Amino acid sequence: MNADHLRHLYGFNRWANGRILDACARLTREQFVQTIPSSFPSVRDTLAHILAAEWIWLERWKGSSPRVFPDDTGLTTVEALRERWRTVEREQRAFIESVRDPDLREILTYVNIKGETWSYPLGHTLQHVANHSTYHRGQVTTMLRQLGAEPPTTDLLVFDDELGSEDRAGSRSTSPMASGPSGS
Repeated sequence: MNADHLRHLYGFNRWANGRILDACARLTREQFVQTIPSSFPSVRDTLAHILAAEWIWLERWKGSSPRVFPDDTGLTTVEALRERWRTVEREQRAFIESVRDPDLREILTYVNIKGETWSYPLGHTLQHVANHSTYHRGQVTTMLRQLGAEPPTTDLLVFDDELGSEDRAGSRSTSPMASGPSGS
């Protein structure tokens, strides 16, 4: 893994998050908060968890160790989630653009919410966050199906096809989450 691959991975992550948010925007308010057994009780809660995890790791990468997740009580709609995500995404992108190959081997030490100290290579934590988001987007996909909604395709190769062959190794220049309802 090198910095260019991680930029590509995070371009994919933004694209996939945008597509999931677009699909969730078509749910009714009741469906959005309906209890569905999974890691988190609802589509809203699962999306809020993905966002919170992306935020807390961004803070760790920047040298801070938040001891609590951000307050998500105001995130009652897809648009509210999307708006907060835009801020996290903007800062996340700036950080990832600054990462160079040697940085990926640097050890990141942080204190988690439980007060435990952990250390990992920066590159591993960057991969972890993208993988974590993918895992929970898969749960949202299952929830959407259970609600009778159509989940989007969020495969990496579909992202690559949409990105185009001339820029397969680079990152997307604009955020799909900020580009409108289609996510493209």
